[in-house]
Amino acid sequence: MLCPGQGAQRVGMGKDLAERFPAARAVFAEADAALGTALSRVMWAGPEAELTLTHNAQPAILVHTLAVHAVVGERLAPVAAAGHSLGEYAAYAALGSLTLADAVRLVRVRSELMLAAGRARPGTMAAVLGLDAGRVAAICVAASRDGEVVVAANLNAPDQVVISGDPPAIERAGVALKEAGAKRVVALKVSGAFHSPLMAPAAAGLMEALDRVPLRDPRAPVVANASAEPVRDGATARRLLGAQLTAPVRWVESVQALARLGDGAPFLELGPGNVLAGLAQRIAPGVPVANLGTAVEVEVFLEKGLA
Repeated sequence: MLCPGQGAQRVGMGKDLAERFPAARAVFAEADAALGTALSRVMWAGPEAELTLTHNAQPAILVHTLAVHAVVGERLAPVAAAGHSLGEYAAYAALGSLTLADAVRLVRVRSELMLAAGRARPGTMAAVLGLDAGRVAAICVAASRDGEVVVAANLNAPDQVVISGDPPAIERAGVALKEAGAKRVVALKVSGAFHSPLMAPAAAGLMEALDRVPLRDPRAPVVANASAEPVRDGATARRLLGAQLTAPVRWVESVQALARLGDGAPFLELGPGNVLAGLAQRIAPGVPVANLGTAVEVEVFLEKGLA
């Protein structure tokens, strides 16, 4: 199972699932009750500017993923799972480590802490296309100086890396990356330098929140962003979720680990969009890939499976 991260949100997300499947509708209702606000209204009606706010986008994506899982879960026997950044929480919830209510509240707290850290020390991110992660990381080290930091934050594909840090360091790195042969360096619209040392204040607060929530052993291994290793117990899950905000998302290694664990089993992306399915095809070519996000996709899966 692959669970998507921030950026997959769109107005209308999950509405067709709620209309078609009572199990999905129950997930949206429970999430609204847990948060004490009508997140589902923002998901289904927008406006887009409100949905895109970090504290709405992150729980919205998690809830959409878990709504899909509520409908198809009985048909799945996952060998392992992984989620991209906030998607890791969805992976643990789908595999029984977190309740839906705890997961959605944790992700809301996480997003608020990330937003506050970004306001306290404004940072940014940029996507780098056409250079391998090793080159990108080395250039980031050289561009970090005078107390300004830039790091390789999301290792999404062999030739796609997102860098994160202080704006002047990002700018220096961007110039050097283009000189080194990067095809493009694209600024991202974000509210902070996620998965970088600038998120240290958020990580401390998140660890406190994680310590207050039961985290059971998952029913199948979850490959953690921070380690790219399978996690089989709640204590390790708690520690690595806490480390995740300042550590890079090691997605290439994570998908490779899933492919080894699966030994030919298909990748199935649950939730909005198909970004992770596309990355999986590039990272582990030859492994079957599908995504379930809309009511139509779920209906076809329930009728025909992955054939």
